[in-house]
Amino acid sequence: MSRLVMSMKTLSAMRVRQKEWPEVQNALWGKHFWSPSYAVVSCGGASLEIVNKYVENQRLPGRTPGRPRKDEVA
Repeated sequence: MSRLVMSMKTLSAMRVRQKEWPEVQNALWGKHFWSPSYAVVSCGGASLEIVNKYVENQRLPGRTPGRPRKDEVA
């Protein structure tokens, strides 16, 4: 899995850098395109809609840390 992620990050960074978009240059991690970390996660069969709501909730200011209640994502 780690080699797959490394390959995906390397190839995507190379392709995007070839475009030389100024927006990308301003948003880099120093000179790095990607953070050196990654995560592989399963969602236990949750629908894409539920996963999307969970991810969007992570950006809300003042959110309660941790796993959301079922009524917060349904």
